[in-house]
Amino acid sequence: MYKKDTEKLLAEIKSDSNMQKFLIQNKNELTKPLHVYLTELLQAKNLNKAQVIKKSLINTNYAYHIFEGKKKNPSRDKVISLGLAMNLNLEEIQYLLRYACVGALYPRNSRDAVIISAVEQNFSVDETNLFLEKMNEPALK
Repeated sequence: MYKKDTEKLLAEIKSDSNMQKFLIQNKNELTKPLHVYLTELLQAKNLNKAQVIKKSLINTNYAYHIFEGKKKNPSRDKVISLGLAMNLNLEEIQYLLRYACVGALYPRNSRDAVIISAVEQNFSVDETNLFLEKMNEPALK
């Protein structure tokens, strides 16, 4: 996917104050908008957008706005719901959360721990919400 690791990029930023040059030289190393990445995920996993949106339990119009780039900063719960609906594994969901700049799941947080367990058990969004409820944690919104 990327040719340079994050540490290499950070070192380049620190060593050269010419940010414009850095951005031009590293254009292919920087993230794309979330909606572009989500579309790439759909294609890579041969998934249907409408089915993923339905499985995510996110309001249909809102979800389409995410996929079209009209909603640029969806909540962490919405990103988790999309990941679950795409049947992403834990590593893929963690990457998606970091990509969306909403913070990866943290095992020391009780709610996140429950979600991690749900992902590991391949739970749907509905099943995850039931599991969260059973563990006295708030459902995905």
